[in-house]
Amino acid sequence: MPLRSYKPTSAGRRFMTRSTFEEITTDTPHRPLLEPLKKTAGRNAQGRLTVRHRGGGEKRLYRRVDFRRDKWDVPARLATIEYDPNRSARIGLLHYRDGEKRYLLLPHGLKVGDVVVAGPSAEARLGNALPIANIPLGTTIHNIELVPGRGGQIVRSAGASAQLLAKEGGFAQVRLPSGEVRRVDVRCMATVGQVSNIEHENQNLGKAGRARHMGERPEVRGVVMNPRDHPHGGGEGKSPTGMPPKTPWGKPAMGYVTRRTKRNARAIVRSRRRKS
Repeated sequence: MPLRSYKPTSAGRRFMTRSTFEEITTDTPHRPLLEPLKKTAGRNAQGRLTVRHRGGGEKRLYRRVDFRRDKWDVPARLATIEYDPNRSARIGLLHYRDGEKRYLLLPHGLKVGDVVVAGPSAEARLGNALPIANIPLGTTIHNIELVPGRGGQIVRSAGASAQLLAKEGGFAQVRLPSGEVRRVDVRCMATVGQVSNIEHENQNLGKAGRARHMGERPEVRGVVMNPRDHPHGGGEGKSPTGMPPKTPWGKPAMGYVTRRTKRNARAIVRSRRRKS
C-alpha cells in the first residue's frame, strides 16, 4: 500500500501524498451492510458544542463491520477489499460458507481468496479470531475485546498492532501500540495480525481543504486572539503567553491532571509514560 506523491503544480500539491489504493478491488460497497450516518458536528444531544473543530465534510454511509467475530467455526473467504471512509484501515467483505456476508477489519497481508475462521478451535494464523487463551505468546494481535462478547474495542486503527506478552491466571498481559502493558481477560477475542494500511501515518494532506473534506474545521492559536477570547490573548506584537498554558476556559493545560483516573487503572501493568 505505497503512497503517491505529486508534481508541485500548486502549493497544495507540493507536499501532498496519498495512498495509491492499489489494494482496493471494488468501489461498490455491499448495500445490505450500509447504514445512514448522522453528523453531529461536535454537538451533544442538547445541541451544545462538546468537541471543537468539527463540522462539514463529505456525506458518508456507515459500513457495519463485524468487530465481534462471533460466527464461530464457519470458514469465510475474503471476496473483496474495500475503502471505508469512516476509518483509517481497509475493510474486507467475507463470504461465509453458509451464505452470510460480513465486513472484516482487514489485517495487513490478507489477500482476496484467503480463508479465515473464528472461534476457540481456530488456528492462530493471519486473519483468524480466537480467545486470547488460545493464542501463543509473542503473537501480534489487533481488534482486542475488553469485555468478553462485547466486540473488539482497542487496536483497530491503520497499522496498529499489539503483542501478547504473558498469561497468568485468568488474565493476559498485552503490550499496546502506545507502549502501555495492560491486563486483558483471556476469554476476550482478538484477531491475529496487524491492521492494514500501514502507510496511513506517513500521508501528508498537503492543503487545508482535504482536512475540511474529512470534517475538520480550523483551529486558531490562543496567542493570536484578544484577551477576551483566550487567556493567551493580547500583548504587544508576537508575545508569548507569559503564564502557564491554559485552555480557553482557564484550566491548566500542561503538567496538571485534567481528567479522572481511568476506571480500569488496576488493569494497567505498565503506563505508556514509563520510558523503561
